[in-house]
Amino acid sequence: MKLGLFALLVPDYDPALAFFVGGLGWTCLVDEDQGRKRWVVVEAPAGGKLLLARAEGAQRDAIGTQFGGRVGLFLETDDFDRDAVAIKAAGGHFEEAPRDEPYGRVAVWRDPWGNRWDLIQPGTTTPLER
Repeated sequence: MKLGLFALLVPDYDPALAFFVGGLGWTCLVDEDQGRKRWVVVEAPAGGKLLLARAEGAQRDAIGTQFGGRVGLFLETDDFDRDAVAIKAAGGHFEEAPRDEPYGRVAVWRDPWGNRWDLIQPGTTTPLER
């Protein structure tokens, strides 16, 4: 088995596309109108796909809190400083200064909707390999 997609609740598709594609340089793989909703999939430059899901009704309350206040998304980079600048310019906000951990350089940041992410430049082992 392989995890194919992860759905991220957003208020609307176009601002999310502007953030991920326009701001972070991700690729829009699919943007298909399905009537009352769109099927929108974006991919990070080195891999990893998100389904941008426009929240409807009670789902709106979960925007930015899908992970219960925890970091729920982990973005790996080969150039921490470059990508931190891009995240800030696109509308992301860092909660802390970068810190060095045994698994690499890391900092917690929030996307424009409040979701908490780690930006990680891996060291010799990544958190997933520990």
